[in-house]
Amino acid sequence: MGTALGTYTAKLSDGPLEGRTISTAFLESGDPRPRLEIPGAGKRYIYSRGAGLEYEDSGDRPSAVEYRFIETSVD
Repeated sequence: MGTALGTYTAKLSDGPLEGRTISTAFLESGDPRPRLEIPGAGKRYIYSRGAGLEYEDSGDRPSAVEYRFIETSVD
């Protein structure tokens, strides 16, 4: 993950990883990722960006972004 681009917290709001958070890098454009693929035990959990955004007091980019479960993909 590129620290030059910065990171934010992805909040997984439902699905098999509900309630967990992970740190992920912003895209090169500075936007949060529209989709996350999270590997785990021969599977990939696919999450899509939701509507929830949280901002720090002085930030112009979100510090946390909500993600909703789409599907599990078996490797």
